[in-house]
Amino acid sequence: MSNYANTADQAGAVIAKNGPSWNAISPEYVARMRLQNRFKTGLDIARYTAKIMREDMAAYDKDAGKYTQSLGCWHGFIGQQKLISIKKHHGSTQRRYLYLSGWMVAALRSDFGPLPDQSMHEKTSVSALIAELYTFLRQADARELGGLFRDLDAARDAKDAAKEKDLLNRIDNFQTHVVPIIADIDAGFGNAEATYLLAKQMIEAGACCIQIENQVSDEKQCGHQDGKVTVPHEDFLAKIRAVRYAFMELGVDDGVIVARTDSLGAGLTKQIAYTREPGDLGDQYNSFLDCEEVTPATMQNGDVIINRGGKLLRPKRLPSNLFQFRSGTGEDRCVLDCITSLQNGADMLWIETEKPHIGQIKGMVDRIRTVVPNAKLVYNNSPSFNWTLNFRQQVFDAWSKDGKDVSAYDRAKLMNADYDASELSKEADRRIQSFQRDASRDAGIFHHLITLPTYHTAALSTDNLAKGYFGEEGMLAYVAGVQRKEIREGIACVKHQNMSGSDIGDDHKEYFAGEAALKAGGKHNTMNQF
Repeated sequence: MSNYANTADQAGAVIAKNGPSWNAISPEYVARMRLQNRFKTGLDIARYTAKIMREDMAAYDKDAGKYTQSLGCWHGFIGQQKLISIKKHHGSTQRRYLYLSGWMVAALRSDFGPLPDQSMHEKTSVSALIAELYTFLRQADARELGGLFRDLDAARDAKDAAKEKDLLNRIDNFQTHVVPIIADIDAGFGNAEATYLLAKQMIEAGACCIQIENQVSDEKQCGHQDGKVTVPHEDFLAKIRAVRYAFMELGVDDGVIVARTDSLGAGLTKQIAYTREPGDLGDQYNSFLDCEEVTPATMQNGDVIINRGGKLLRPKRLPSNLFQFRSGTGEDRCVLDCITSLQNGADMLWIETEKPHIGQIKGMVDRIRTVVPNAKLVYNNSPSFNWTLNFRQQVFDAWSKDGKDVSAYDRAKLMNADYDASELSKEADRRIQSFQRDASRDAGIFHHLITLPTYHTAALSTDNLAKGYFGEEGMLAYVAGVQRKEIREGIACVKHQNMSGSDIGDDHKEYFAGEAALKAGGKHNTMNQF
């Protein structure tokens, strides 16, 4: 018996048990509503998606070609449309996730208005966005299934048994729009207890994967800005453990933690690490400090002094009361951060880099994998990178090294559109196209994400529409640039009433009131023009 029929039979048994007063309740309608609302709570979602993510991680360990991808979201509707598009164009949501960007929450979701990515926004807005994303994804399920149910009724009315059978099969094998979300908790928004409390809210909203970074919470900067300040390893590990406790307390035992290191671009620390003995983790952290040797005679009032191997060392302290690392130690600090995080409860790594360069990433991953062989990365394919210029320069440098004539190109001006049709630019575009595949195969990247794609696409599309609509094109700018494309490309949103739930509401009205239902989808509904 199919899942649909079985669910209807179960509902029918409950209705029959409650006697004649429940006779107006249709078992089949109950089954439809249950199937349209498969996930009852955020924890249901977190447990379901954690299992998916763990299975994907195991598959990647066996075959690095099976990497995963996501795009960043700042609204539930944006996440919903991505998954609808994925199902439409690719037929499956397998290995496709969503990313919740703290940057976009700060810039677009704060009551304070647009904020920089410095953890100044309301921390509860993060868990609120997770809940919102899953509300929209569940509505996408209800909408698509509702269409299948309507088609099923039409097939039955037409006595088309073959069509009915096909539709029942599609209903029973329906693939949900609900997918894993990798959720950005920044640096935890406070101490380890604050991290734990916020992590619980995020998990209860549906998050199966939480990404946390090793910056100082109250000094946090965007990963691609200057002035980043890291914390000693023990402080960061306490927050990783806090997230794990939150997962386990809530029964999401296979929740995923991504430990992000910003050390590559962070030259500062707020505190000197506590150390018990030479060579321990605190001592290793302190070994990267920019120090000068002093004697009791050269020490000054207020100096902080480290005793290392019998030598007295004065770490360089700035007027901000921050301590400075030695130049050129970023990569070594990254590697130590990653190994330490994986050895203390993290599942994956995020190394924030200043450019998309496979060789750079691979160099660090190879060192990490000498200690943790199955180390895997989540990588930010960031809009903060100038991808065109970076890859054109990489090709220029590679060709120069190989002795190829590059005299026709000015390396500093490779962004110029005059180069767009050149062989160098075509090769750069080929490398950009294959970047995710190549980096996953060669540099251990399990998941590729773009943090801020819809921030930029919204700005670009709005600019195009505003330019034409408020100019000479007038209404044609909307019709030709938006609506006509929606119709011809089969964009579901062209029927915006349907997308907002109008048909779902009509179905419910019929369930509740039968022939007396006053439905919105009648012949006078202009949505029928589409």
